[in-house]
Amino acid sequence: MTDTQTQLDRAFFAMEAAPEDDLARARYYEVLADTELFLVLRDDPKGDQVAPDTFDLGDQTFVVAFDAEDRMAHFTGGPAPYAAISGRVLAGMLAPQGIGLGINLEAGPTSFLIPAEALQWLVDTLGTAPQEAQATVVAIHAPGRLPQPVLDALAGRLTRAAGLAQSAFLVEAEYDSGARAHMLAILGAEDRAQAPLAKTVSEALTFSGIEAGAIDVVFVDADDPRFPAIEARGMRLDIPPAPEPPKVERIAPGSDPDNPPKLR
Repeated sequence: MTDTQTQLDRAFFAMEAAPEDDLARARYYEVLADTELFLVLRDDPKGDQVAPDTFDLGDQTFVVAFDAEDRMAHFTGGPAPYAAISGRVLAGMLAPQGIGLGINLEAGPTSFLIPAEALQWLVDTLGTAPQEAQATVVAIHAPGRLPQPVLDALAGRLTRAAGLAQSAFLVEAEYDSGARAHMLAILGAEDRAQAPLAKTVSEALTFSGIEAGAIDVVFVDADDPRFPAIEARGMRLDIPPAPEPPKVERIAPGSDPDNPPKLR
């Protein structure tokens, strides 16, 4: 079984070390939502239908999932049917049915039982959509101070948004109403990527303990008249390019002497 700490392990230990810290607890659930989990099944999947293995504890039913395949194998004692599924999708499946989630059971100190009520909170939090608003920006200023966890969360989320935009700039915007607010200007996002990017920024703020409306999100191109001021005064947050697709070398059947064609 792996001895390497996973990202979910680290978030769990931070939560356990500060049981009164709501941000540490929120951070654990944020990492859980973005983690690919290996859900133990009773039987092999049938199409898009899965039957999780369940157990009852008190008046609650739980399923079992792991953040590493070898942890699952340690629990099951050998090969077992499973489904790989993200934490956010799994929470959305379980919470409406009142089913809880056992994470990394018998896999060390990060074993954790999450009741259905906590999964419902996660589903509700992830389901909060950013609000659209119309306002005219009249001036761009350098950003004010934001808590470091907020900056870290934004940077982490944008790093995982590889290929959806070119970069982002954090500034302070002054509006025609006289109001001022932090604004994240995202450069070069196609129309189809704008809603997912706005949502990921909203989630980063929510799990960092500040209201999503505390930072406005706008989408700009290089020829936007506001962009020179945004670029000059803003804090740049990089968005990586999309990874290169793997190269597939096509070999004609029979041309590889070490791998001759198989006769039927």
